[in-house]
Amino acid sequence: MLLLTLLATVGRAVAQTADTPEMADALRQSGKIYVVVAVILIVVIGLIGYLISLDRKVSRLEKEIR
Repeated sequence: MLLLTLLATVGRAVAQTADTPEMADALRQSGKIYVVVAVILIVVIGLIGYLISLDRKVSRLEKEIR
């Protein structure tokens, strides 16, 4: 749910930007924009994996306490 809200917010911000930044054009032309997107995806996937792992550990500890 949080991810969808974040994506919607970013989508609106991008849509409202009438002028495309020069840096984005340069990255797109050279193909490096895909590297940027890949790095962002790796970081987000890593954070989600860490949170899932942490949730499992906390759940296990809660069961031990009961």
